[in-house]
Amino acid sequence: MAHWPESGVPNNTGAWLTAVAKRKAIDSWRRRERLDERYRDMAQHLQEASDDEWQPIDDDVLRLVFTACHPVLSREAQVALTLRTVGGLATEEIARMLLVPVATVQRIVRAKKTLAAAAVPFEAPDPTEWNARLAAVLGVIYLIFTEGYAATSGDGWIRTDIANEALRLGRVLAGLLPREPEVHGLVALMEFQASRFAARVQRDGTPILLADQDRSRWDRAQIGRGRASLKRADAVRRGRGNYSLQAAIARVPRDRTER
Repeated sequence: MAHWPESGVPNNTGAWLTAVAKRKAIDSWRRRERLDERYRDMAQHLQEASDDEWQPIDDDVLRLVFTACHPVLSREAQVALTLRTVGGLATEEIARMLLVPVATVQRIVRAKKTLAAAAVPFEAPDPTEWNARLAAVLGVIYLIFTEGYAATSGDGWIRTDIANEALRLGRVLAGLLPREPEVHGLVALMEFQASRFAARVQRDGTPILLADQDRSRWDRAQIGRGRASLKRADAVRRGRGNYSLQAAIARVPRDRTER
């Protein structure tokens, strides 16, 4: 449906469909293998930590994000390493997120060596150290959501599984840091953008511009959650940062439809 109207019907349609299905299956298996490998690594690292020790971050994935965003690394290295080891994004996807050539993403390897050379323990930081890592953590969650919002690869324009995981991490983080306005701002931004996923693409996968979208398909409950999160960010009275400003902009077309 997507390719034949443009490229024409192949001579051997059965062979074409079989080849495409085979490639899809292989891609799915490879992605599952990478996911299983990340889960094994997560389990191993978490097992190495004391089982009886109280963990202030009661979420395995978010705890790994904080751990990987160690101050000994540069900001770009923190983000690249976390996107690779925790987010599971491919090198090409990370390069797109950071707006750098693919070769530059080799800093991930150097980041791992830096952590090893500094003898950094793989453990969640104490709450007193959260602020030093917060900007990188927010950046990672934002970029993971961005990959879900506009996928670098694959057949789908949107990867809702990745976007939903980023949104889940943001909500957990907002519960841990209720007095950090940018955490609420990021959650608000993701809620607003995710609220119109159902209206962003046509049946053939073609993207639909905002002005042409069927706004009756927007998720009103999610819009309400976004406005509530932005309100919580403003209630802290520390001004709007980058994520809160983006959220305020993303809110505008939604509010206009409700007047």
